Amino acid sequence: MKKGKKLYEGKAKIIYATQDKDLVIQYFKDDATAFNNQKKSTIEGKGVLNNRISEHILSNLSQIGIQNHLVKRLNMREQVIKLVEIIPIEFVVRNVATGSLVKRLGIEDGTVLKEPLIEYCLKDDTLGDPLIAEEHIYAFEWANKKEIEQVKKMILRINDFMIGMFRGIGIKLIDFKLEFGRIKMNGKNEVILADEISPDTCRLWDSITEKKLDKDRFRKDLGDLIPAYTEVAKRLGILHEQSNVSAVNVTKLSSVKKKIK
Repeated sequence: MKKGKKLYEGKAKIIYATQDKDLVIQYFKDDATAFNNQKKSTIEGKGVLNNRISEHILSNLSQIGIQNHLVKRLNMREQVIKLVEIIPIEFVVRNVATGSLVKRLGIEDGTVLKEPLIEYCLKDDTLGDPLIAEEHIYAFEWANKKEIEQVKKMILRINDFMIGMFRGIGIKLIDFKLEFGRIKMNGKNEVILADEISPDTCRLWDSITEKKLDKDRFRKDLGDLIPAYTEVAKRLGILHEQSNVSAVNVTKLSSVKKKIK
């Protein structure tokens, strides 16, 4: 499949056109950002790991009936995905209180929630992705009630599946962000899961030590982000491709050499 012109560039990915108007190529960058792009860096090898981890999770979600935009992985950094109209809402799913929730409400960090908490944020970097109520979504017609009800059902199923998947490899799923998009299927508009699911979009803690295995290592200057993401990929059993392992090791070595210079 030939890569066409660049359609969109975000903080972590680039979208390219293809010869098929319904399909695009998603390229995973090595850029790391936090706090609405106020903190930025390039961490070599991150895009490779996120590509593999997201492909693995989305493929497994497809098998339990969660329709999503993934068609196939092309190479170490690229996926073919369905072109969707993104709903401009970030759906944040929380199982344990941490991060901004703790700061906003004064809840003790690490408090396990009795039920999953779904929060809505307007997807707008210039405004800082503000927290919004469900009523805002309907008032400004970012999505309708039927779409949001469908999304909430999918979110709870996705959460149940991912909690079990990560628990099986000794990881706690603390919280994560999801995005959804509209697509025409069989002549009707449908809402499907889009974007990515990776350590960039999830908080993942080791079940025993509570070591952070996600982007908080960058946010909080904890270091060792690549080893943490690699650990997640290894536990998921998806680093069996020698080329992927080598690529990550080479990029890590390259990064070390740059620091020495």
